[in-house]
Amino acid sequence: MLRLGIDIDGTITDPQTFVPYLNKSFNKSLTYNDLNQYDLTKVLNITEADFWNWMDEFEPIIYKEAPIANHAKKVLDEWKNQHQLLFISARRKHLEDITYNWFKENDLYYHHIELIGTHNKLEAVKKNNISIFFEDKHDNACMISEEHNIPVILFNTPYNQDSIPKGVVRVDNWLEAKNWVNQWYDVKIL
Repeated sequence: MLRLGIDIDGTITDPQTFVPYLNKSFNKSLTYNDLNQYDLTKVLNITEADFWNWMDEFEPIIYKEAPIANHAKKVLDEWKNQHQLLFISARRKHLEDITYNWFKENDLYYHHIELIGTHNKLEAVKKNNISIFFEDKHDNACMISEEHNIPVILFNTPYNQDSIPKGVVRVDNWLEAKNWVNQWYDVKIL
């Protein structure tokens, strides 16, 4: 049995989720491909303070309404009886109720959800003894893989195109992730 560490935003939620909210709030006409940096202050050319003021107002709405990523539910439903599904997110603690409700509304199974309030997931990965991590943030994927010597599945987005180390596997969707994990697990248990 694997202990699967899974990020939430941009990994099990559709990575395009933020685009319409950004366009409406900042009077932009951005496309998903315009989000070529994880740091939205640089994409929007706004201050950190302005960004967090906006997040304080819109983050609960965005997370409540976020669509689930293609095939994520199907794959996670296949794995829920075979592996442990541990969701580890940089979301802040005050978003806990919204997060649990989102999982309930999307009928998405979990063994554990942890909102750590920071992008540094190294301690949570160690504490939860994660076997494989699923992520969309480039530097997180690289750090987790290198620090803990585990595979990290990096979901391909416009904002994570930098080169990746050997332990990070880039995939385009959950079906590719499933195929890689199942093959890796089959080899590991032989």
